[in-house]
Amino acid sequence: MDQSILPQPLKSVCVYCGSSPSAAQSYLDLAASVGRAIAGRGWKLVYGGGGLGLMGASALAAHDAGGEVLGILPRFLETREPPPPQINTRRVDTMHERKMMMFELSDAFIVQPSGNGTLEEVVETMSWRRLGLHSKPTVFVDKTFWGPFIASLDHLVAENFAPEIFKDSYALVDTAEECMRALEVAHAQSALTQVA
Repeated sequence: MDQSILPQPLKSVCVYCGSSPSAAQSYLDLAASVGRAIAGRGWKLVYGGGGLGLMGASALAAHDAGGEVLGILPRFLETREPPPPQINTRRVDTMHERKMMMFELSDAFIVQPSGNGTLEEVVETMSWRRLGLHSKPTVFVDKTFWGPFIASLDHLVAENFAPEIFKDSYALVDTAEECMRALEVAHAQSALTQVA
């Protein structure tokens, strides 16, 4: 086989997660385990740039485990969500720039517990996938938290507002290690499909 068309390995992962400093400790622990697992795979963690809540927990855990981390932070959020000084952070002017840069610099997406900001980001990413604009996989972490949202996605399929194949674009898992394995499998499948 021509080496130039072999599937490229997964190199960077976008982590969507909340910045609330009031998040439960169990969510913070999960976020830190995701960060460490990403670093352990040698992948770059790309995220929204803040140092609070699950954002900070994932980014700092990945950094402390020797991983490469890149934050993308709109300038107007610098005082509200200050970036950790040890994390490489790019400043942008708008939320739209942040979302596009996070998307372009990532091979896959991890969605951790969060609020409406993360929902807005991941729904747009999944819409682009549905439209055939990319084939990057999305994995939701924490079945209890995301179960109702996944049920809503399944309802869209059941009511014929999305095809059955749409379900192949996302996965729902409980642990960081399950998340890494799901990403590896989904990425390999989508890469092989592209080559074929």
